[in-house]
Amino acid sequence: MKVRPTVRLAAAALVASLLSGTALAETVLKIVPQADLKNLDPVWTTASITQNHGYMVYDVLFAMDSNLQPQPQMVADWSVSDDNLTWTFTLRDGLTFHDGSPVEASDVVASIERWAQKRSEGQAMMERMDELSATDAKTFTMKLNKPFGPMLQTLAAPTLPLVIMRAEEAATDPNEQVSEIIGSGPFVFDADAWVPGDRVVYRKFEDYVPRDEPSDGFAGGKVVNVDTVEWIYIPDTNTATQALQSGQVDVYEIPPMDLVPVLQADPDITVKVLDTLGKMGHIRPNHLYPPFNDPRARQALKLLVDQPEFLAAQVGNPDFETVCFSVFMCNSAFETDAYSEPYSKPNPERAKELLAEAGYDFDNPQPLVVMLPTDQQIIYNNILVMVGKLQEIGVNVDAQSMDWSTLTSRRARTDDPVESPNVGWHIFPTWWTGVNMASPITNQPLVTTGDPVSAWFGWPKDEEIENLRTQFLDAGTEEEQKAVIDALQKRFYEFIPYINTGQFLTPVAWRSSVTDVPEALLFVPWNLKKES
Repeated sequence: MKVRPTVRLAAAALVASLLSGTALAETVLKIVPQADLKNLDPVWTTASITQNHGYMVYDVLFAMDSNLQPQPQMVADWSVSDDNLTWTFTLRDGLTFHDGSPVEASDVVASIERWAQKRSEGQAMMERMDELSATDAKTFTMKLNKPFGPMLQTLAAPTLPLVIMRAEEAATDPNEQVSEIIGSGPFVFDADAWVPGDRVVYRKFEDYVPRDEPSDGFAGGKVVNVDTVEWIYIPDTNTATQALQSGQVDVYEIPPMDLVPVLQADPDITVKVLDTLGKMGHIRPNHLYPPFNDPRARQALKLLVDQPEFLAAQVGNPDFETVCFSVFMCNSAFETDAYSEPYSKPNPERAKELLAEAGYDFDNPQPLVVMLPTDQQIIYNNILVMVGKLQEIGVNVDAQSMDWSTLTSRRARTDDPVESPNVGWHIFPTWWTGVNMASPITNQPLVTTGDPVSAWFGWPKDEEIENLRTQFLDAGTEEEQKAVIDALQKRFYEFIPYINTGQFLTPVAWRSSVTDVPEALLFVPWNLKKES
């Protein structure tokens, strides 16, 4: 069958019409995320990439504004009794899950109960909870046995946030991932378009009802001005940088530090630090197995760290680096370097002695399994320095390369790394957002219950630290709080639950076609606009 020229012309005109109309009208924001998204449950893991995914899909009860003050988000109003033991919250109108079902108080209760099992501030809150219940479809009540001062700050946790799921998903064991991603947030997760190792796609939730208040940090009205958000995973940092410069993508969440000056010089690109407190480099040993079940071995790791050297490898830009020995972050309310003096300078000779005292046999050295995330430049460079330091003192290092998402799955395994070296682990690197680290209540890796649910991966156990964390919660004055901070700092440097490698900032980069970016701790795609 032959197609007449007039038919061809008509078809071409139709295609042109479609391209100039609906197809081009859709606004797509393309972001290079910090890592590949493989784990979808923001309660099950503490991985930042999954936390960011959580902000896209789910909503929260309260949110922090740009001054880190809690503001209502899903909550319309609330009250607290005169004795500070009974809190009553009412949900606002218009809250709907992506499947069309209404958000109810029973969903909130189930979500709080699940989240609180995995988060340090949630655990502290639940320890004082006599009853958490839904009193009607839109109201839930907390009845405490003892006042819990940071209630609103806990419900507004800006990192590792309390996301509200449907009750059926929230009933999932917190040590298992939920099977379906249905939230009530401003974007819908497009499961069919998700290709691990390539891209994640989110669609605007047309039935989302923003708050009336102006955007302010994570708080205020979440007005969505784009139709689709695509996370495009580009593990090669040079390729990702070129994609931003050429306009193939709009945003680069954590550009490589060595190329930040190049991006800063580009008139079409904005480079900005959104999280001004910054992050802390972190190396986590496995407390369950030798040698790091012995504090002397963990002290040895700390004695191998020369923060300027680690920061130079991780960041390599003095404008974004801070040597810091404060457990609760430098430039924070509880900054102190007390008791850190023995670790202020590296001492590899003493580190080797301590490892030997902890039982490590340098004559017949057992391989120590170290996980290396090759697609996370800052973290990868960090752990490469540690691997080199360990090898210099004679440690047999089994350095295993993998992508970050694989690492975040594997670190949850409690297998013996000697018996199962391809499953278990001795050490892995990460970083923590400073806002979390700045308080004994929210500092997740400081939890030392030893419990696989409440303690973070590595599972340290120390009653003294736990008692001090409780004392901090009970401290009534700033003086009392600082006394507890001093005691915690002292115990930290005795017990060494983890190893800090230096404080740093990570700027975000976006093209000038993207405007009105919220002043939040991370790049969020609501309220902003993208020009064609």
